[in-house]
Amino acid sequence: MMYFQVVAGFAILVLGAEFLVRGAVNLADRLGIPPIVVGMTVVAIGTSAPELVVSLKATIAGAPGLALGNLVGSNIANVLLILGATCALKPIIDHPGSTAIDGYVLMGGSMIFAGLCLTGELSLLAGLILLVAFSCFLAATYWRDTHDPAAAADVIGEVEELRGDPKPLPLSFILVVGGLVGLVYGADLLVQGGTETARTFGVSEEVIGLTLFALGTSLPELAASLVAALRGHPAVAIGNVVGSNMFNILGVGGVIASVATIPVAAQISNFDIWVMLGSTAVMLPVLIWGWRLFRPVGVLLLAAYVGYVWIQAAGVEKVLVSIG
Repeated sequence: MMYFQVVAGFAILVLGAEFLVRGAVNLADRLGIPPIVVGMTVVAIGTSAPELVVSLKATIAGAPGLALGNLVGSNIANVLLILGATCALKPIIDHPGSTAIDGYVLMGGSMIFAGLCLTGELSLLAGLILLVAFSCFLAATYWRDTHDPAAAADVIGEVEELRGDPKPLPLSFILVVGGLVGLVYGADLLVQGGTETARTFGVSEEVIGLTLFALGTSLPELAASLVAALRGHPAVAIGNVVGSNMFNILGVGGVIASVATIPVAAQISNFDIWVMLGSTAVMLPVLIWGWRLFRPVGVLLLAAYVGYVWIQAAGVEKVLVSIG
């Protein structure tokens, strides 16, 4: 039953997010909202909705390890898996929509989140700090996207791809409501199945969140990045990673910490948070100095992610002790 819950939960989550985004895009189009605003709100939040709903549901259900593991693991997967798979499929030679500021902001946000985690818990104060930082990030992104023609074109292009054929207003409402229901129900199934899986195999909730949940909730970004690469736009993956990672650690992290105090397990503070910072640092040469990402780099990133998952499966403490 727990396997069915996990698989069904992931499937319903992905479909729910897809319905929500497409319905909201069509609804916004009917209401005359500019595409640049739609892309920065509806699309940006909708594509990261699985992480938000799953982490929030896990927090409310009393499984904070799943919630925090999902955030940290998703950020690791976004860089090593999504960026790695994208540039392994097609090299990222040019990425005009990204700037050095993106690199500084991404690393700064990651360090704020990591520093708060290293205190041993994410309290209400930590949640408020993260939400304030997220608000500043949104404001800066809005200013940049409305003043940079290249960035605005990327956002508008993403909205155009999601818009499709015009849909009647009632159908748009149905898609939005159906998407929200799917997200909530899918998250409920996933959290129940993930909790039961952790108990059955005797692993911590954090490990399930860092691997199974993180991989599953990153699938929408992975699919979007690979499709963009096949269409000749592999650089889309960079924007997806930056936006998703900032939304995870600042937005989702701020929300769940505001709902309940989130204890930080020793494994996350001693190992996983540093892997997250290390994988984030991989983005800096690309964003700040404009380094190109060729296929060998993509293969190395994928190999690093496989190694990270293997360490989780084998047991972080056992692997570190054997290395030591």
